[in-house]
Amino acid sequence: MEMNPYGLESLWTQGDFVTKGVAILLLAMSIASWYVILTKAIKLFSLRRAAHAAGHLFWKAADLKEGVQTLGTDNPFSAMASSGADAIAHHHSHRSHLHDQLSVSDWITLSLRQSIDESSAALQNGMAVLASVGSTAPFVGLFGTVWGIYHALVAIGTSGQASIDKVAGPVGESLIMTALGLAVAIPATFGYNALVRGNKSTIAQLNKFGFDLHALFITGSRSTRADNPEATADTIALPAERGL
Repeated sequence: MEMNPYGLESLWTQGDFVTKGVAILLLAMSIASWYVILTKAIKLFSLRRAAHAAGHLFWKAADLKEGVQTLGTDNPFSAMASSGADAIAHHHSHRSHLHDQLSVSDWITLSLRQSIDESSAALQNGMAVLASVGSTAPFVGLFGTVWGIYHALVAIGTSGQASIDKVAGPVGESLIMTALGLAVAIPATFGYNALVRGNKSTIAQLNKFGFDLHALFITGSRSTRADNPEATADTIALPAERGL
């Protein structure tokens, strides 16, 4: 099969080290961005299930330990519930330390807030990659475009004529580089925006769950019970009351 003189294969076989370097860089940026998009999307999908458990199944549990088990493992909702339980247990068992000057409400608030902040930071992992790819890939492709135009001008200068056969190859190389830059940048930008929305939704659910947990640890019942008619009888004992 005859090779297309203006295709990607021709670009690679006939391009110089600059052209190949730009192509490899764009390929690496594309792989990195798609890796982040796919892994973060899978993570957000699993967090949606954990958020549903935090809003429903957790409050139907017989006690706190069972409630934490309904949240699963390796997710910020279970980590926050465990952190709050550990905080209140620590506060009750270490009265002689400096933190006993804080009320149990303030101590639990600090613990829950720290857990939310850590989860928020974890959700941001990889987002800088998408932001960088989305903002720089068009310019990397533009550099390849300029380099291709330079080759076209050199071909015109050496041949002394601007015939189509002399400039078609370099101009085609320029257009391919422009297309590759956009092909890398557009998915990264859309992926970044979608993941930012997903992260904001998850953080909002974490804050709501943290507020409910705070009320649970202090009062022994969920603060938003009025918003959930099914939870009228769902009261989970405090860790201190159950010896946790």
